[in-house]
Amino acid sequence: MLIIRPIRESDYDALYAIAKESGIGFTSLPVNEKLLRKKITDAQLAFASNPSEPGAQSYLFVMEDSETGEVVGTSGIEATVGLQDAFYHYHVSKVVHASRELGVHNTVDILSLGNDYTGVSEICTLFLREKARKGLNGRLLSKFRFLFMAQHPHRFSDTVFAEMRGISDENGKSPFWEWLEKHFFSVDFPTADYLTGIGNKVFIAELMPKYPIYINLLSKEAQAAIGKVHEKTKPALRLLQQEGFKNRGYVDIFDAGPTIEADVANITTVRNSKARKVLIKANFSSENARQYIVINNEIANFRACLAPVQISEAGEAVMSQETADALLLDPNTDNIVRLTACAAKTS
Repeated sequence: MLIIRPIRESDYDALYAIAKESGIGFTSLPVNEKLLRKKITDAQLAFASNPSEPGAQSYLFVMEDSETGEVVGTSGIEATVGLQDAFYHYHVSKVVHASRELGVHNTVDILSLGNDYTGVSEICTLFLREKARKGLNGRLLSKFRFLFMAQHPHRFSDTVFAEMRGISDENGKSPFWEWLEKHFFSVDFPTADYLTGIGNKVFIAELMPKYPIYINLLSKEAQAAIGKVHEKTKPALRLLQQEGFKNRGYVDIFDAGPTIEADVANITTVRNSKARKVLIKANFSSENARQYIVINNEIANFRACLAPVQISEAGEAVMSQETADALLLDPNTDNIVRLTACAAKTS
C-alpha cells in the first residue's frame, strides 16, 4: 500500500534522487544538499509546531510504499509565502492608449511585477516518480493536501495558490526568460532557477525591470509562453482546475507559467470531504466499497492513504485492519478520519 507521511531525515537520499529526476524548472527542489537537508529540518519543525495562525511553516510529505519502504514521491504545503523573503510574480493586465482627437484607441497587455500573494498558502513540491505514475497515485499525492488543510484550517490561509511549471526544454531553455535575460539579467534560466531555489532572490529585486513590461515588445516566442504550462505539468493543471482553481492573471517571473488559486473552503475535495468516526472490521470486505482518500487527525504522526471504505448507516467510516494500521489508528480509542471519495464502488 502507498501511504503519505511527514518527511524524515532518513529520506534525504530519496529526496535528492527526486530533485535530480524533477529537472530544471522545478524550483522548489534544488539539487543542493544543504538546501534539501534544510527543507527536511524545516518540515520537521513545522510538524512539531502548534501555531494559532499560519506562519512560516513548511510542510513536506513523502509517498512511501509501505511494503518496500521506497519513497516514490513528494508533496508540500507552505503555510504562507513572502513573510520572510519577498515572493515575486507578474500580473497580466491592460492599459489603454487613446486619443479622441486622432480617433485612436489601443488596448495593450502589460506585465507588472508584484507581491500580491504575500501571506497566502501555497501547495508545492508535487513530484511523482515515473515508476509510480499509474492508477490514482497522482490524485492521492495532490488531493490529500486539501484534506489536511480542511482538518487543520488554523494552520493555513483562507486562500491557496499553486505555481505551475512553465515552458522550457530539456536543456533548460525558457523562451520567456531568454527575452528577460537578453535585456535585463545576463543570467541563463537554469542559473536563475537554481538561485531562486536555494533562496537567493536578491538579484530579482536588483535586476528586474521596475516598470511594467509591454507584452507586445517581447519576442513572439516569449509572448506565446505566457500563461502556458510545461507538457509534463498538464495533468497536474487539469487536476487542480477540476478542484476549482482558476488563473487570475498571475504568472511566474522566470518561465511565465500560470499561477492558479482557490478559496480553500470552495475546493471540490474540501467541500466533498467529511470527518467521520472509524469502525474497524476484522472481516472487512471491499465488496460495494468505494475508494477513498483518507487521512488521520494527526500532525507529527500524520498518515494518508487510498483505500476501500464503506459508510455505515450510522455514518461511520468502516475499514479494514490493514487500512487502520496504515493510518496509525489506535483500536482502543475513538478515531476520527477525514475522507473524500476518489473512485466509484468496486463492484
